[in-house]
Amino acid sequence: MFDLQSNPQARLRTDLLSGMTVALALVPEAVAFAFVAGVDPIVGLHAAFMIGIITALFGGRPGMISGATGAIAVVLVALVAEHGVEYMFAAVVMMGVLQVLAGFFKLGKFIRMVPHPVMLGFVNGLALVIFLAQLGQFKTADAAGEMQWMVGNQLFTMLTLVAATMAIIFFLPKFTKVIPSSLAAIVGITLISMALGLDSPTIVDYLRSMTGNSAATLHGGLPTFSIPMVPFTWESILIILPYAVILAAVGLIESLLTLTLVDELTDTRGRGNKECIAQGTANITCGFFGGMGGCAMIGQSMININSGGRGRASGVTAALVLLAFVLFASSLIEMVPVAALVGVMFMVVLGTFEWSSFRVLSKIPASDAFVIILVSAVTVYADLAVAVFVGVIVSALVYAWKHAQIIHAVTEIDEHGSKIYTLHGPLFFGSSKSFLDLFHPKTDPQDVVLEFQHARVSDHSAIEAIDNLAERYLKLGKKLHLRHLSPDCRLLLRKAGNMVEVNVIEDPQYHVADDALA
Repeated sequence: MFDLQSNPQARLRTDLLSGMTVALALVPEAVAFAFVAGVDPIVGLHAAFMIGIITALFGGRPGMISGATGAIAVVLVALVAEHGVEYMFAAVVMMGVLQVLAGFFKLGKFIRMVPHPVMLGFVNGLALVIFLAQLGQFKTADAAGEMQWMVGNQLFTMLTLVAATMAIIFFLPKFTKVIPSSLAAIVGITLISMALGLDSPTIVDYLRSMTGNSAATLHGGLPTFSIPMVPFTWESILIILPYAVILAAVGLIESLLTLTLVDELTDTRGRGNKECIAQGTANITCGFFGGMGGCAMIGQSMININSGGRGRASGVTAALVLLAFVLFASSLIEMVPVAALVGVMFMVVLGTFEWSSFRVLSKIPASDAFVIILVSAVTVYADLAVAVFVGVIVSALVYAWKHAQIIHAVTEIDEHGSKIYTLHGPLFFGSSKSFLDLFHPKTDPQDVVLEFQHARVSDHSAIEAIDNLAERYLKLGKKLHLRHLSPDCRLLLRKAGNMVEVNVIEDPQYHVADDALA
C-alpha cells in the first residue's frame, strides 16, 4: 500500500492532491489548538502555514506534515494566561534556537534510545488521543452558549455522515487511486450535505461555538514581522527559558518519533538532525511572524501517507492551500461539515493503532507488555513527552535490573599459585554491588588476578567498585592485578597505584563516559 510510484508526474499529482486533503484537515486542528493555547485562531493558522512550508522544504523527512499541535499548545497555555501572548512569541523563538542547536550538535540520534515497546505504546496512545479529541465534535452549543452532547436527528445525521466518510475512504481505493480517497470523501460529503440541507455543523459553526462570536470567520491576512514586545532583562529570560526548554523537548520528541514511524511505513530513512534544524528554523520564524509554534503532526502525516503523499510537494501544497483558504477562500472551507473531518480522523485512528500489539502481548516479556500499556496510558492522560520519558526510564530500569543479575566470575589457580577471577557480564551501577560480593580478599592468596577479557566496564560506578576492591586487597597487603582493562579506566583507579598490571597490546580502547576523562 505504501509503494512509491515510479512515474514522476504521477507522483507529483498524488503529492498535490494529498496536500490538498491534508490542508482541509489542518484547519480545524489549528483553530482548536489556538483555543487551547488561549490565542486568536489566526495565530494557529499562521503557525500551521509557516511551520508546514519550512519543514516541507528543508526538513529531513519528505512526506511528514508539521504544524500547530496540541502538545505545544498545552505547554503554552499557562505562559499566555500569566504573561500574555508576546511572551509566548519570545518563548517560541527561544524554543526554535534550542532545536536548531540540538540539530547542529547532532542530538537527533538519541531517538534511537527509544525502545520498540515505547514506540508501540506511543503509537497506540496517540491513536487513542486522536480518537478522544474527535469526540468533542459531537457537542453543540445550546441557547445559553454551553456545550452539550448532540441528541436526536442531529446526532443521527452526524453519525451517518461520519460513517459515509469512512466508507468512501475504505472502498474508493478498490476502484480507483487517481484521487486520494480522503479528499474525495471530504468533497463528496460536503456536496451531499449542502444538496440535502442536512443539519450538520460545519467548520465555521465550530469556530463560532468556540469563540462565542456569531460573526467569526477564518478569513485573515499574511503573517507580518514583529519582534516580540518583551523586556530584554534577566527576569524575562528566567520566565521564558523553562517554557522554551520544555517546548523544544516536546517538539523534538514528537517530531522524531513521527519521523521514525513514517520511515517504517514508507521503508525509507529520514534525517533526524536535519529535521531538528528545520523545526527550529520554522519555530523561530513563527515567533517573529506571530505564530504559536508547533512540530510534526502524526494524524496529518498519516493522512498524507495514506493518500499517497511521499515528496516535499505534498507538505508544500498543504501549507500553501491552507494559506489560500485563509486569504481568499475561507468561505469554501467553512462549508465543510465537521463530520467529514471526523470520519477522516477516525480512519487515521484505525490505521495508526498497532492492532498487532494485542497478539504479541502474551508472547513478549511481561516487562515489555507493561511498558506498552504504561506508555499508552500516560500518552492519553498526560502528554507525549512525559509518556516517552516514563517509558524510556522504566525500560532502562528493567534492563539494568536484568543485567545486574548476570555478572559472575570463574575462578582458577594458575601454576604460580595466583588466583584468577575471570569476570563475565557487564559491570555498571546496577551490578557493582554483586561484583564486590564475588571476591574473598581475606581467604584469597597473596597474588590475585582480575581478568576483564569477557567483561565490559560501563560507567563511573563500575570504576569505583574496582577501586574499592583494589583498596581491600591493599589493606591486607595482597597484590591485585587487573588484566585487559582499558587505559581510560585505569586512569581513574586512584588507589590501585603500581599494583595495576596491564597488557597494553590487548587492552580494549573503549571509553567510559566520566567527567574525570573530559
